[in-house]
Parts: sequence; C-alpha cells; structure tokens
Amino acid sequence: MILLHEKWQKLLSSSVTGNMVLVLVLSMLAFDVYCTQAFLENGNKIKSRTFLSPEFIMGPGSVESKTYYDIDFPRGHIALKSFNAEVVDQAGNPVPLFETYFHHWLVGKYYEHRPSDRNFTRNSGLCQGQILGQYFGLGSETRKTATDIPDPFGIEIGNPAEIPEGYQEKWYLDVHAIETRGVEDRLGCIECRCDLYNVTNDEDGNPIKPDYKGGLQCCYGETRCKLSRGFQGGKRSISLRYTVKWIDWDSSVIPVEIFTLDVTDTGKRLHGSTGISPENGCQVEYAVESCTATNAAGNGCVDIKRNNLTMPTGGYVIYAVAHQHVGGIGSTLYGQQLSQAQCFPMAA
Repeated sequence: MILLHEKWQKLLSSSVTGNMVLVLVLSMLAFDVYCTQAFLENGNKIKSRTFLSPEFIMGPGSVESKTYYDIDFPRGHIALKSFNAEVVDQAGNPVPLFETYFHHWLVGKYYEHRPSDRNFTRNSGLCQGQILGQYFGLGSETRKTATDIPDPFGIEIGNPAEIPEGYQEKWYLDVHAIETRGVEDRLGCIECRCDLYNVTNDEDGNPIKPDYKGGLQCCYGETRCKLSRGFQGGKRSISLRYTVKWIDWDSSVIPVEIFTLDVTDTGKRLHGSTGISPENGCQVEYAVESCTATNAAGNGCVDIKRNNLTMPTGGYVIYAVAHQHVGGIGSTLYGQQLSQAQCFPMAA
C-alpha cells in the first residue's frame, strides 16, 4: 500500500477533486487540470527501462529460493512511478504459471560500504525487523497487475541526504519459484504441502511440527516436489524481466511512503525481537482449517481472515494491491477516518 504523508494533505486540498481517500487498483485519482498541467509543464518526462534478473535453473519439481544482490536498477535522485515484472525463459518468452509458479518475488533497498557491510532499509510498514520490508513484491498475480503511481506522486529514492557517507544505495531481488512440470499434484506443490516435498526439517534445520501441513517451511530452495512416475524432463533457464519507470526528482513531485500490511499481524511487538514467533508481529502465513460438512452448508467453505491495524501516521491511500496465494478469492481494505468508513475491494 502506498500512502501520501499527512503533511502533504493541506497542499492537495485545493488541487484535488473528489474524495482523496481512495485505493488505486484499476482506476486513477481524479486530479484537476491545474495539478496535472503543472506537473507536465515542468518537462519531467517519464523514463523507462527493462532489466533482466540473473538466471536461475529450474528442473521438474524443483524450487528456487534465492536472494540476488546489486541488481540492475535506475540510479540517481529519482521518483519511481511503476515496477512491473514478468517471468520469462531464456528466449525471452513468458513462462506459463502452470509450468513455473512464482510464489513470490521481493525487491528491496540497502546501503553498501563493502559486501560484508550492508545496511538494509525497509518500507514504512508495520512489521517487525526486516519482515515484509520490501519496496515492491508480488507473486503469481504479477502478470497483468498494474503498479502505476499517478501524477504528481512518486517514491523517492537516491536522495544523497539519506545515503550514509561512504555507502552506495543498491537493490536486491528475492525470488521463490516452484517448477510444476511433471509433478504428481500441481495444486499440492504450489500449496507447499509438506507430504509432497518429503522434508522433516525446515531450511534452518529445525524439525517441522507434526501439525504443520504446508507452507514456506516445506518448499524452500533446493527441495523438490514429488514427480509423476516415469516423467522425464530437462532443466531450463528462467529469469524475472522487470520494467521500471521513473522521473528525475524535482519540486513538482510529491513523495509517498510504502506500507506493507499483513493480515496475520498479531499487533504485538516483543522488545528487541525482529523475527517471527506466535507472540511477535507479522506471521507471514497462517493455517486454513479443513472444510467440514458444517462449513460447506454455511459459508461454502470460505475461510475469512480479518485484522485491525492502526497506522502510525495520517495520510491518503494512493495505491493498494493484495498479494494472495492459490485458493485466495479476494481481499478488501477498510479505512476509517473521522468515523467515516471506507471500503476498498482489491484485485489480487
């Protein structure tokens, strides 16, 4: 979610038509002619460039989960306008989701003095430590999900005043992909069901609890989902092709902040703890109970997760989008300001 900081609200009050508390999913904010023309007349043209991530090799049933540092990214003091991505093969052709399921990808920022000295920054969101601290991130819904930030707003990066002396601003990419060619149970593989991955320990070597049926603890890097008997298939090279749009920073740009909200957030914060535990903050994933005959007769086996979160600062919502995994139906963000509730359905 991208939020306009409270200090800019008065500036916009005379230049924006309609109710400013909006979520941008498929529509743009309605700005008046003055605001739009003022931005364009400054000659601040939108620039665009397409990059290719390092390649990763995928074989039938394999899992890739890796972080790549110092990826190609626009440099300088600029305002990001959009970040769109596509999974492609070695020839540059889009890869079908039913062959390679992109569980998630994350792009974040850090400052580096040398490879052993990295200071990771995070978005303005509510989670603890570096949990969900990315600037951009989606998953299987990446394809055809627009991330355009409307004028005159932008995400400020490369501000020399914010970069520590002796450091460089750099960007990392974290990818988690599951190759489903030839697997016995495609749906089970992308749900990361533990019985299909034949693992008993998580990525850190800790035993997986017996009641943990599936999730990130079972489908980490270099694991393999169960293949159909006799299937033969070769390996192939996959990359994330991403297009970044930006403008040079100037006084016409209004900065916005990025907030990642997690429906599993407990709202609790243990002092000094930055990791995930049942008593500490964002949980990242949660268990969906099995459907019973009672559920089927009642809500049609729809599991609903709700949460109430308090933002640390006031502001306007400029853009929001939901990230969900297989089986997800939709997500709705409810905002409440001055006792007036706002409801924003979001595509996923």
